[in-house]
Amino acid sequence: MKGWWLAIFLFVIKLKAHSQEKDTATYHFNFTGTGNINKTNTGTSYITNNQVRAGMSVAKLNLNLAAGWIYGENPTNKTNNDFTSVADIDLFKKHHKWYYWALAGYETSYSLKVLDRIQAGGGIGYNVLDKSHAAIALTDGLLYEKSSLAKPDTYGRTRYEALRNSLRLKYSFVIKEIITIHGSHFLQNAFGDSEDYIIRSNSSVGFKLNKWLNINATLIYNKFNLTSSENLIFSYGLSVDKKF
Repeated sequence: MKGWWLAIFLFVIKLKAHSQEKDTATYHFNFTGTGNINKTNTGTSYITNNQVRAGMSVAKLNLNLAAGWIYGENPTNKTNNDFTSVADIDLFKKHHKWYYWALAGYETSYSLKVLDRIQAGGGIGYNVLDKSHAAIALTDGLLYEKSSLAKPDTYGRTRYEALRNSLRLKYSFVIKEIITIHGSHFLQNAFGDSEDYIIRSNSSVGFKLNKWLNINATLIYNKFNLTSSENLIFSYGLSVDKKF
């Protein structure tokens, strides 16, 4: 309990210190459309991966909104129909090594056997590296989760609620203003149950064609251990990236 009071105290001190600072907002928009297709004499397999992100940054707060839809089929059945949307906030990230974060997300995933999943929570983050061309951050915190499943999990449930620890590594690199590398990787363990964990991993590499257009390749891996479901998706295409 003392730890929570200390965190609240530090939050109030930082907020007061920044209360007189003039905020100048910057905005960021990104759309990525990727996919792949494989046509043989037995049929055609394909997958599309569409992601849209929007962000706003002021002196002490970063707000990010993201949504994605992945759809895939092979000659015999549907493989993916997965939708995610996330809103997250970083507080004091631009000027401090330690910062606060909050997150809320919704997911439905055909490939992971999830009908509906809602997560919300927050915690602390640490800027390992924070340069204009290279950034690495670690975050940790608590998430409340409520899920509805398309098939019973290992305990025979189709609905459940859980409290998870959410550990995340995220990074961004720019090489000679031409190559961009981004990654966000989560490990989300349920408290009191070592078999209940979720892995989320998203990595991308972009090659700049001009100020706002990139050739992009994306690798996504997700695993939901309670339903023994996972997916691995590699796709490539174009992305539009604009800051203003």
